[in-house]
Amino acid sequence: MATDRTIFHVDMDAFFASVEQMDDPALRGKPVLVGGNGPRGVVSAASYEARKFGCHSAMPMAQARRLCPQAIIVHGNYARYRDISQRMFNIFSEYSPLVEPLSVDEAFLDMTGTDRLLGEPTAVAQRLKQHIKSDLGLTASVGVAPNKFLAKLASDLEKPDGLVVVNPNQIDALLIPLPINKLWGVGPVTADKLRKVGIHKVGDLRTRSTDALERLFGQEASRYHRLANGQDDRPVVPDREAKSVGQEQTFGVDVADPADVRRVLFEQVEQVGRRLRQHNLFARTISLKIRYGEFETISRSTTVETATNSTNELWSSASSLFDKWCAQSFRPVRLIGMSASQLATSPGQMSLFADPQMERQKKVDSVADQINKKFGSKAIRRAEGLES
Repeated sequence: MATDRTIFHVDMDAFFASVEQMDDPALRGKPVLVGGNGPRGVVSAASYEARKFGCHSAMPMAQARRLCPQAIIVHGNYARYRDISQRMFNIFSEYSPLVEPLSVDEAFLDMTGTDRLLGEPTAVAQRLKQHIKSDLGLTASVGVAPNKFLAKLASDLEKPDGLVVVNPNQIDALLIPLPINKLWGVGPVTADKLRKVGIHKVGDLRTRSTDALERLFGQEASRYHRLANGQDDRPVVPDREAKSVGQEQTFGVDVADPADVRRVLFEQVEQVGRRLRQHNLFARTISLKIRYGEFETISRSTTVETATNSTNELWSSASSLFDKWCAQSFRPVRLIGMSASQLATSPGQMSLFADPQMERQKKVDSVADQINKKFGSKAIRRAEGLES
């Protein structure tokens, strides 16, 4: 296992809720839930004051209201969140050219070899946190480690406003006593299943045979074996060098309403479209990744004739895949992801005559990108993403 790398994982603290508390002083220090308040509403984010009552993202809003009746529910200004996210990534780019977005509020930074230029990693992480605080008015938690898994794990250990550094000689001491639910990808249902067979800590998982792990995790067994031993050789891959550009989200609980999953998918398509256009990339293959609560993962993909970075065209392909899957075999979802691959720097063979609809869509995307970057204007949100 390579231990000579330095990877940061930066994760904003209760991002949506913290933005609302920053923008409205009356919300500070109070339990805040961001999300829809209708009968099928879902919590998008919960402030730390609300989390004390057991509220968390992806929870049905009705359940969160029962747990915390005094919570203040805010519908959410997602254009505002995207604006701050863009400013956040601009800050990251000042520290490393190798930035891999994971979502609107978290990313990996490869800081390997930057010591001579920027200084010792712990001091740089502290400076980065202060930079975020002074420029955005928000706190972030940072994990510093030799690989992506350990960095992401570290960033979650002392939230909010945390900074945890994992040195190579500390990996076993960190992982062996760690509760099994802290392992990346192990949710409440799976954690309960593992505890029933005597696996309470990551160290317990290490003692199980390959056959036993395969019975527990299926095709994911080898990945969980590596993670339990702190092994992760995945590089930090920025969009411009990636073979694919994607977004995915793991929910705290299985989401049983297809409409809620579809809304998250739409947000992912918007983000992927913007990232493709930012790097002048075009994609031919659009893929969905769907994971159920018991680690079963499926994928669906389609390839378009002409490569695209149009949000409208990406959504047309992604929503068709999603709707077909829903109609045939929907089950409650633990993770949803969307990616665009077969990337190129041009759309390839084009028609001799320009398509007026396509030209209009390009202008819509261009204007939306510019406004989101400068103002985060709520006025240009696409209707598909608005909650009914």
